[in-house]
Amino acid sequence: MNLTNERKLAARAKELGESADPSAFAELAELARSESALVRRLAGSALGKLAGIVEAPAAVEILLRHLADPHPQVRQYAAKALGAYGTAAEKALPVLRDLFRNPAEKDYVKRSVAAAGKTIRAALELAESNTVRICSRCSKAVEPDEYARSQRFFQRTYCDICFDQTATARRNKETQIEDKKNIRTLDGTLVQSDGERRIAEWLSAKGIAYRYDARLRIIEGFQIRPDFYLPEYDVYIEYWGMDTPRYKAGMYLKQDLYMHAGKRLISLFPADKARLDEKLGEKLRHMLTRKEQTGATP
Repeated sequence: MNLTNERKLAARAKELGESADPSAFAELAELARSESALVRRLAGSALGKLAGIVEAPAAVEILLRHLADPHPQVRQYAAKALGAYGTAAEKALPVLRDLFRNPAEKDYVKRSVAAAGKTIRAALELAESNTVRICSRCSKAVEPDEYARSQRFFQRTYCDICFDQTATARRNKETQIEDKKNIRTLDGTLVQSDGERRIAEWLSAKGIAYRYDARLRIIEGFQIRPDFYLPEYDVYIEYWGMDTPRYKAGMYLKQDLYMHAGKRLISLFPADKARLDEKLGEKLRHMLTRKEQTGATP
């Protein structure tokens, strides 16, 4: 598949995932069979976003196939998506367990597998125990799968109505963020600043896979949007490009979250741009060398 078509299909998969439209399923089912691992991954992610909207059994079957995909990030995103289906994904538990126990599996895949299994089991236990969970916004009792869906995306308990309202508000905010991304890197990623462009192009030149501005949960329900996440190394990169008091306050809060979560963070600043190869290369090598010496799991 040529790069232009791959980008178009990837963008379409993301668009369908944000559509909240049950009719998107048929097209996503086709995209889930794409020859491109990127498109398959994003199609699986989109199916997770449409949990509670599309027919669960059919979506779960596709995601189960993705758990056997040869590409680790496709397996990772399929596991994440399955967690949103709650009790409907019960049949995935044995497969998730086998993936977690596989010594050859990537650690970042295992983390997603473990989180999905935990969410699915929690939904099943909730259904069996008749425990009542209350929506944190409207105080309405929620169903087990409503609980699973809201926990997967927000780490909060929402009924479907409040979930949709919260998701809409977040999408509107993210649209504003996306509008600020107007600098294109050599690999086609749209970023917000020249510093981020240089970092993205350095990573691509070194053959290092990255996720740009992806929403990730790192500690006790907090979600952040790191500038860059390197899934193969479990390393985060933040480019701190401003110098205002308000910006610095947010920077210190974010750095504190990384520290308390025990996450490995590389901080870069505008002054580092002129010597990026030296600065970023040195910091990444130091971080990975230290991991090997301590025997820490990536």
